[in-house]
Amino acid sequence: MSDSPALLTLRGASFAYEDGPTVLRDLDFDVPEGRALALLGRNGSGKTTLMRLLSGGLAPRTGRLAVAGEPVRYDRKGLTRLRTTVQLVVQDPDDQLFAASVAQDVSFGPLNLGLTDAEVRARVEEALTALDIAALADRPTHLLSYGQRKRTAIAGAVAMRPRVLILDEPTAGLDPDGQERLLATLDGLRAGGTTVVMATHDVDLALRWSDDAALLTPQGVHTGPTAATLARTDLLHNAGLRLPWGVAVTGLLRAHGLLPDTAPGPRTPEELAAGTPAVPADG
Repeated sequence: MSDSPALLTLRGASFAYEDGPTVLRDLDFDVPEGRALALLGRNGSGKTTLMRLLSGGLAPRTGRLAVAGEPVRYDRKGLTRLRTTVQLVVQDPDDQLFAASVAQDVSFGPLNLGLTDAEVRARVEEALTALDIAALADRPTHLLSYGQRKRTAIAGAVAMRPRVLILDEPTAGLDPDGQERLLATLDGLRAGGTTVVMATHDVDLALRWSDDAALLTPQGVHTGPTAATLARTDLLHNAGLRLPWGVAVTGLLRAHGLLPDTAPGPRTPEELAAGTPAVPADG
């Protein structure tokens, strides 16, 4: 795991929905500051519950959540403080958008913070620019494409200027070009100091994008550097995930002496084609 300080920490956290089984039990989980973290696991593994615990949408039945070492209080003041630090964007943008226009929707969070009109406008413009949708400010939300609705939902979270942005399957439903544009946007947010957590089923995306990977299994959660973690076939099996393409290719190249053990392997077909490593034409 990273040496970066933990910005969010869950300790001994358990949660069960009313009249349902326990979803998470005695969970310890860290979100290091400044890292890109991929959260992976099979359906029903608790990813959504964990994201809602981290963002304050749910309170743990046992254990505690802390921000920069300070325990979260689940009163109005404590939750307001948490939500200025952590923002969650759900998978379906239609569950998050409700205002008549893009700008109105993005302004909702900052307005609820009691900011001045000038500060709200500045945050909305900043968020729309960051998500490359400034030209859509006055567009009715019901006239947006799916990808535009995704970006608008993320812009609403970014306008809160969170230190941690948690995204539930943000690339789901996007075409390849839309995925690339969104990943470029996330890279820009990370460069600006935002810590990004992404829940995804896509192990190839996790290998390419994240610094660390957290695998939720029936035995608990295992977190570590992405390449090493996603090479653990035992963990992948327990998490209901397949081996990433890049990990499989890297193993094959090393087995044939085409890639030194100390060299990083290709994460995508494009990196392999670019010469990481150079594969003989007859190989």
